[in-house]
Amino acid sequence: MKAIKTVYRGPTDHKGSRIIASDEDGNRVTISYPHELSGMDVHAKAAVALCQKMHWTGTLHGGGLKDCYVFVFAPSKPDNYGAYKIQ
Repeated sequence: MKAIKTVYRGPTDHKGSRIIASDEDGNRVTISYPHELSGMDVHAKAAVALCQKMHWTGTLHGGGLKDCYVFVFAPSKPDNYGAYKIQ
């Protein structure tokens, strides 16, 4: 099972706000903060971007921790809150 961690990074003098998705193997992707989304959907977009980059497919289930969100692949149940289908 693969776990993906996402974190928010605020703006700097040179970069806007962004979300970073990474796994323990060092795979990583950074996306600009998607202002059209909110809450966990913001972080899910980054997790999905990492999955697409790595050509991983399946259903992600996510949840929040104090300073990040974590997503894992699990059996698909499309009506569950927090499930994101990767194609």
